[in-house]
Amino acid sequence: MTTTPPPAPLHVEIDGVPAAEPGPLALLLGGYGHFTAMQVRDGRVKGLGLHLDRLDGATRELFGRPLPGERVRRLLARAVEGSGRRDSSARVYVYGDGPGFRVVVTVREAAPDGPGAPQRLTAVDHLRPAAHLKHLGGFGQRYHGDAARRAGFDEALLTTPAGEVAEGAVANVAFWDGTRLVWPTAPHLTGITMSLLAPRLPSLHRPVTLAELPSFRAAFTVNSRTIAPVTAIDGVTYPVDGELLDRLLVALAEAPAEEILPAG
Repeated sequence: MTTTPPPAPLHVEIDGVPAAEPGPLALLLGGYGHFTAMQVRDGRVKGLGLHLDRLDGATRELFGRPLPGERVRRLLARAVEGSGRRDSSARVYVYGDGPGFRVVVTVREAAPDGPGAPQRLTAVDHLRPAAHLKHLGGFGQRYHGDAARRAGFDEALLTTPAGEVAEGAVANVAFWDGTRLVWPTAPHLTGITMSLLAPRLPSLHRPVTLAELPSFRAAFTVNSRTIAPVTAIDGVTYPVDGELLDRLLVALAEAPAEEILPAG
């Protein structure tokens, strides 16, 4: 009776150098999963509950299982403390692993506080697949973003084939009509910063077309790292409204921050 030999362990090389831990590396290379990104300040995160809900909902949708918030809190706290950076940029990734999933936390230097640099955008006909998820595999976003920068812009603005604005390649976009922030409703990710700002400032969610961009008085991109004024979208230009930008920054600053691991 012959027995089938066990499969050989996975062998991975990077630039000709064998990887010390090929198993975890292969998991990361699989590319199927989702994540959330956040700013940590003194061990606290604004909108932490929204991040935990995002991770749990996407994990249920992709893998059919819950991801308890307490598990994420413990892993995040461990990584933040282990990094020695209580002020940091952190990401929580959830990767598919056979029938289940694995959770990976990364911690790096904190994004600068305050507004981001003014942004010049160019519109591209592209929507992220399953745009409601902050998923892995952002080839299209990177491709169009790099092409935008080669053309002299800062980032791409994703739109539908019919010319309806969806979102920035790596941020939500908002327009100011003189009285309210207008958030486009074409397929997009509901960002955490967007979710914190919209209830704290006059806001309207509705379709926005490229044809009506000249009618707005200002525009901004918002994501986990910063709020930045938009000074141009192709041939449409906007002034930097410093007073309005300050209002956005104050509204975000007033959003409560939550301890990653609450006392007790």
